[in-house]
Amino acid sequence: MSQATSGSRIVEQGDSSWRWVHTILLGAFVSLLLLVPCGYKAVSLAALMLALAGAMLRRDPIKGARQRMDREDRLWLLSLIAFSGLWCMDAARSGVFASVKSDDEMMPLWSLLAAGLMMWWRRYPPSRVGLWLGLVVGGVGVGVIALYERFVLGAYRADNGMNAIPFGNLSLLLGVLALVAMLGRLDRPFSSWSWLTPALGLSAVAGLAASFLSGTRGGWVAVPLLAWMSYGAFYPFLPRHRLLQTAGGGWLLVVALVAMTTITGYGVTQRVERAIDDVRDYVIEGDGGSSVGLRLEMWQAGGRMFMEKPLLGWGDEGLKEARDMMVNLGLLHPGAIRHDQLHSDLVDTAARRGLLGVLALLAFYGVPAVLFARHLRCSRDIHARVLALSGLLIVTAFIGFGLTQSMLRDVRGLSGYLGLSMTCWVLLKARLAELGRTPNVGTGAAL
Repeated sequence: MSQATSGSRIVEQGDSSWRWVHTILLGAFVSLLLLVPCGYKAVSLAALMLALAGAMLRRDPIKGARQRMDREDRLWLLSLIAFSGLWCMDAARSGVFASVKSDDEMMPLWSLLAAGLMMWWRRYPPSRVGLWLGLVVGGVGVGVIALYERFVLGAYRADNGMNAIPFGNLSLLLGVLALVAMLGRLDRPFSSWSWLTPALGLSAVAGLAASFLSGTRGGWVAVPLLAWMSYGAFYPFLPRHRLLQTAGGGWLLVVALVAMTTITGYGVTQRVERAIDDVRDYVIEGDGGSSVGLRLEMWQAGGRMFMEKPLLGWGDEGLKEARDMMVNLGLLHPGAIRHDQLHSDLVDTAARRGLLGVLALLAFYGVPAVLFARHLRCSRDIHARVLALSGLLIVTAFIGFGLTQSMLRDVRGLSGYLGLSMTCWVLLKARLAELGRTPNVGTGAAL
């Protein structure tokens, strides 16, 4: 064996080791995102530290990354850097690195760190098995927790010790992604991983049930659109009877969840009824103290703030001062003081960072959406379509979640968006490389 051949084999073994390490990290991140209080932080920090160590050990980390990044990657990186950079500038002029909680003051840097991690993972992409196993553990886990809290502990809303809204929204997203992964594996020949298909189906049911039992209603606004997108993606590939069976099973699940929460006296259906009453009371009586009424009050206040400072906005600290001033002047319900965000990503960003912030937010969502949609439209490979659809569903879901909640100012919301969308992109590009469509890109293990 020549020295060159031996050296090449050592390099390939090293690359394979990095990919399986990344696969383990990927599975841990998706699994622990909602199950463990600091799971999202611990796994992300471990991935960043390993990426930094790996880049330092490589002789050509920058050159190697450039060889594997294409124009699409650079466009995504630019959107991440713009979003993070503007947030950092906003935090700097406010004098603090503001975040939802005082122990997470590095949130403005998260998108920048995600950009660096994406460059490293593009070089050593994980296997899809990490994502599928993470969805199984994470989805089933949140379902068990929600059932236990609601029916054993008698909790008002299932939340696993966190804000019930992010818990419900992200549980819904895990369930939807598990369902898409399951559909992508139907009618496959027998393999050693055949048990994964029903496991993903169970995870889908558990994730949707957890969201329903959390009482989170805003996320379910996006469900019809997500279902329609999934149907359009799988229609050319799956037999019609399979799609009809899935649709029928989905309707039966929704009916069962509605019946379950109706019997127990609380759930999404009851909160939807309350929301209708809140809107009526706000329009007729001007009641801004209810859940929906207070949101409408804060959205109007955010619009006023944007009109007063349309270019750069008020900043993190300036928004609080403007909010308190409006309360003192009687222009805003006093209940708004309890909230450090305006319950809408778009309104909150416009008030804090003005038009520049809105443009950065649109790119933050729009660039990944366009890239995923492009590959979903062009690819005929079922695995690539599943990954492209999953990425597009993540972006679409977060846009829907952000209509009534500032998900990007929640630690799990922001980390979930960055981690899940980046993962789908890296896996998609690796799959395209397996198909021979993008040379010079490492490939993860297939599943």
